Amino acid sequence: MEISEQLSCLYTAEIDAKGDSYVIEVPAHEIELGDVEPGKVYRVGLFTPERAESTVETAGDDRPRSGPPVETGEQRTVEIETIGDQGDGIARVERGYVVIVPEGEEGDRVEIEIEQVRENVAFARIV
Repeated sequence: MEISEQLSCLYTAEIDAKGDSYVIEVPAHEIELGDVEPGKVYRVGLFTPERAESTVETAGDDRPRSGPPVETGEQRTVEIETIGDQGDGIARVERGYVVIVPEGEEGDRVEIEIEQVRENVAFARIV
């Protein structure tokens, strides 16, 4: 699949019923990064949830529970949003999941490789 250079952001979200329509929420960090703005009109594309389905687990009572949206060894491009207390770069991916990137500088857009995945945070290196 070819992705347009005009892509402003990419994240995973659920479609929620709201009255007589359906809603896909935009995560706050996408607005905070400045790539999209409230009140503007955007073209939206939907992809089949193949990857999302592969990360769904059950909570023990057959209710779906999503796991981390990244996998060890995965490479992707991220934007370093801020610097953490230890001086490492912090990026956020789908569902606001945090990725710690040593040597990342705020505002950098870098290619990373995920080295360690935990339930609520991953650690990556710049490639």
